[in-house]
Amino acid sequence: MRAVAARVSRASVHVDGEVVGQIDRLGLLVLLGVHRDDSPEAAPAMARKLHELRILPEERSCAEEDAPLLVISQFTLYGDTRKGRRPSWSAAARPEHAEPLVKAVVAALRARGAEVATGVFGARMAVESVNDGPFTVIVEV
Repeated sequence: MRAVAARVSRASVHVDGEVVGQIDRLGLLVLLGVHRDDSPEAAPAMARKLHELRILPEERSCAEEDAPLLVISQFTLYGDTRKGRRPSWSAAARPEHAEPLVKAVVAALRARGAEVATGVFGARMAVESVNDGPFTVIVEV
């Protein structure tokens, strides 16, 4: 499982022109990709890493600051661009495998007490964000 986590002052995701998820204060925008070989055990590990990731000001985490997260599924994080001009998506999990794992990460974050907004799995989404810093890292489990 792979995530790109960006520290943002605000972020939102729109589907068909409607806001489906947003955070309006300092937190993390998380683009979350699932690998074809990921197991359910990866979900709580990813949730813990994201919630406790110390990239907020003064090396604080969302857990420490009660900061929100906006989690958006992103299969393209497993695009392989090493050959040719067209990415290969063969490492990305199929939707029927990925969707339950994305939901499991969100559920695990909420079980930890995190405020979590989400996109819509499989939908064409427009994501807006205001990066703070900018500060963006790749997180893998």
